[in-house]
Amino acid sequence: MVIDNYDGYAAITYGGACTINVSAVFLNGDYGDNIKRSFTSLIYHEMTHIWQWYPPMTPTGLIEGIADYTALKAKYYKPEFFARPGSGKRWDQGYSITARFLEYCDGLKPGFLAAMNRKMRNAWILNYFVELVGKPVDQLWREYKAKYAGVGNFTEDTNLGLWREHKDMHCYDAKEETGCQLRTLKK
Repeated sequence: MVIDNYDGYAAITYGGACTINVSAVFLNGDYGDNIKRSFTSLIYHEMTHIWQWYPPMTPTGLIEGIADYTALKAKYYKPEFFARPGSGKRWDQGYSITARFLEYCDGLKPGFLAAMNRKMRNAWILNYFVELVGKPVDQLWREYKAKYAGVGNFTEDTNLGLWREHKDMHCYDAKEETGCQLRTLKK
């Protein structure tokens, strides 16, 4: 782990040594007494990137959703910055939107996400949803949205949204190197 003065994002995971680069700017933010919790959530998210599989063509939203799902299941997330169940416009929208959808899928088939990650070791195929849950992802998304109809939409904190937008635009081109996920800055 490296802590340095990165501006514009909280952390990124990249490098041949699977290094998590944490922003000192993020750590100096105004968290009151929640810096430990915020940092722990960040580490859960970024450590997931080190251990998860994401072969070519895996939707970035799914990659980020799996990482947020880990923080959700560990109960290290800030509810005010996390989507409520049923939020979002697409299953692969990413981060907490996708994490909530994955939570729904795991409720239908316990162990779903672990099984999907195993399948993703060699390839990404949208049909994994059918293989694991018995339904196409679009049907699962419609049923998920119907289950939580009326819950209301999620609005991200502006700073968190800007960090995620920056991270998605500039920080990730994923490829595998010696079993570890290598992330390089986009050129």
